[in-house]
Amino acid sequence: MSGIVREVTIGDCRLIQGDCLEVMPGLGSVDCVLTDPPYGIGEAAGKNKSRDSKAKAKDYGNKSWDNAPCSDGAIAMMRGISRNQIIFGGNYFTLPPSSCWLIWDKQNSGDFADCEMAWTNLTCAIRRIYWRWNGMIRKGNDVRVHPTQKPVGVMRWCLGFVPDAKTILDPFMGSGTTGVACVREGRSFIGIELDPDYFDIACKRIRDAYAQPDMFVAPSAPAPVQGGMGF
Repeated sequence: MSGIVREVTIGDCRLIQGDCLEVMPGLGSVDCVLTDPPYGIGEAAGKNKSRDSKAKAKDYGNKSWDNAPCSDGAIAMMRGISRNQIIFGGNYFTLPPSSCWLIWDKQNSGDFADCEMAWTNLTCAIRRIYWRWNGMIRKGNDVRVHPTQKPVGVMRWCLGFVPDAKTILDPFMGSGTTGVACVREGRSFIGIELDPDYFDIACKRIRDAYAQPDMFVAPSAPAPVQGGMGF
């Protein structure tokens, strides 16, 4: 397959370092794309750091991956190889109308956006999740390692809308949150990431997820055994 710089398999997760536009044509079909592409708003270069003077923003380094939004070609390719799509930042891209937007209410204060919107091709009604992600009382214990990182809990919530999707693709894997969510939910995952530093971080997070199984997910019940008739 062209475009692959490195490839790592961890459990049911296939992780590929490379350009998704070059890698995706060789993947074949997948059940669902769940992704958070670059919006082109300068997050990578730190242009949108916190404007709240009460808290110092974390410096994630100066990179260029968010200088431009995800291309229409990449969006079309994602839609062409998958049955379902959940695409964060859908309001930034050229996509058809949808009856089902998934809304993440970040319960923010200050100048940040109150919500982030994921476009879907699903047929259910608009749904919303509350998940505070900034400040000292944010929900969950995820360690922030990427400027646009999503909480694992939010991505697991998204997966709940595609219960029959066995193989999930994230062409813009970043720090691997979608992959961690797939590990927690027992799904197969394919992740593509161009940046070598974030690729390494994603590999580590997914390894750690396998090493720390989710005790709140009930194991599958064994199939019933048909016994003989006793008299």
